[in-house]
Amino acid sequence: QVQLVESGGGLVQVGDSLRLSCAASGRSFSSYAMGWFRQAPGKEREAVAAISWSPTNPYYADSVKGRFTISKDNAKNTVYLQMNSLKPEDTAVYYCALRPSPIASIAEQLYDYWGQGTQVTVSS
Repeated sequence: QVQLVESGGGLVQVGDSLRLSCAASGRSFSSYAMGWFRQAPGKEREAVAAISWSPTNPYYADSVKGRFTISKDNAKNTVYLQMNSLKPEDTAVYYCALRPSPIASIAEQLYDYWGQGTQVTVSS
């Protein structure tokens, strides 16, 4: 089994930055992809960013391009989401997910393991 633990969420002001972290533990894989998804109140969960094993080929949703950066530290089994210039519409619960495949995807059904989520609230 794999455990994913997110951290770094919180309440910030418009224009502020946050860095989310997601640490994976438990079963190990030779290669895997990670994704960040978010769900705002009353909305469907959506893909925000994803990163493949190698090459990383990061994916970003149009709404976050140029503001968010996904990265990973394979030695620490940790993926990060640096979020800059935050907007009220970024308010959501953010989830990290692991896909036991080297290729990332925006399709959440392809991710087998999920974290518990971390709340990000951007106040205007």
